[in-house]
Amino acid sequence: MLSLLRLLCFYALGLGYEKFVRGQDDNPDTGARFLCRAMTIGADTCLVPVVREPNTAAQEEVLRNTVMQLRETVLQQKETIVNQFGTINELTTKLSLCESASEEGKYESGGSWSKNKNNQNTMGDLPRDPNDTIDNLGKTMQSLKDRLENLEQQQRANMSGAWFPSELRDLLQHRLGDLEKQLLSKVNNLEEEKSLLYNETTAHRQKTESTLNSLLTRINELEKGGSGFKSPEQFKLVLPLRTNYLYGRMAKSLPEMYSFTLCMWLRSSAGPGIGTPFSYGVPGQANEIVLMEWGNNPIELLINDKVAQLPLSVRDGRWQHICITWTTRDGLWEAYQDGQKLGAGDNLAPWHRIKPGGAIILGQEQDMVGGRFDATQAFVGELSQVNIWDKVLKPADILTMANCSSYTPGNVVSWLDSDVEVFGGGAAKLPLEICQDRLSETES
Repeated sequence: MLSLLRLLCFYALGLGYEKFVRGQDDNPDTGARFLCRAMTIGADTCLVPVVREPNTAAQEEVLRNTVMQLRETVLQQKETIVNQFGTINELTTKLSLCESASEEGKYESGGSWSKNKNNQNTMGDLPRDPNDTIDNLGKTMQSLKDRLENLEQQQRANMSGAWFPSELRDLLQHRLGDLEKQLLSKVNNLEEEKSLLYNETTAHRQKTESTLNSLLTRINELEKGGSGFKSPEQFKLVLPLRTNYLYGRMAKSLPEMYSFTLCMWLRSSAGPGIGTPFSYGVPGQANEIVLMEWGNNPIELLINDKVAQLPLSVRDGRWQHICITWTTRDGLWEAYQDGQKLGAGDNLAPWHRIKPGGAIILGQEQDMVGGRFDATQAFVGELSQVNIWDKVLKPADILTMANCSSYTPGNVVSWLDSDVEVFGGGAAKLPLEICQDRLSETES
């Protein structure tokens, strides 16, 4: 019987120990716990609850698990709090910017937020229970979000002009009008400056061109004076060698003509033949007008490639004045030397018209217009005062030129320094006193 009672007592103690481990009793009001006491031998063990010492290893395992669970809970709560702190700081910064833009007063929370003397945000003590902390943080976040939305709406309304007083709007419009007027005035000034600059540039360019033309004219005059020419016609063309690259070219061409007179001064002692002192070629006919002497043949006059031999002699090395006249009517021609008519004829290219727009070459015979010269037909000697008229001159006029009584320039082509261009090294334009030279030759 005693053994049965002891078993029952041990069972009761086991239940008490289990409740002790759980931290609660069947009676929540009393919160009674079983205590272990020292008992005398033979005492009734069922009268006093005795706590049986549990297994030490099992107790440590239970406690370890409990501690781990509590640590995980604490870490989770700590991570949640840190996240909430970051969110609160971000919202606080944005709220401060909005409040600064709208010039609102400082936001004061219900005790959860304040600003210390150092102007730093601090948070009051959080409740110890993590659930309460999360709830409070959620409420604070929601309050900040609502406040932020209100500030953003106010700022948008401010930007749209809803908060602008009528006086401020009028002031801004007036200011914008003034700025627009200033801008238009600046643009007009720039346009005027641009126009003035263009006019000044045009005037400067015209003045520069006029100055350059004056300088060019002066240079030409100085070149003429530097060459010793007393007048534009007092020069001679010197062609000292029989080549295909020494020649002179007249700047002007001939018009359409039905008659002409060609006069010139020449001096040559070359032989056999003096060559070609004058040639005029046009497209399709290189021998439109040619005066030449080659080999032992007499001087020939070619018109439209038709030939007439002239009774002239110019190989004595003295200055000779020669004139050739021609008319399309019956192809009549006349030849003068030193003012005297030495020959005449007809049927030289009758009823032919002299074609315009050709090239006048002095000293070479043209096989094509302006070129393809033959050295055997080149003129060697000196030429001067080559003039052309579009009519037949009277014998008296030819005589006055030949005896130096007067000088009459051609009405189609006249002998001018500015109208004669020299080609080839060795060819040159030099001063001339024809009548003095003839007088000296006569006296000698």
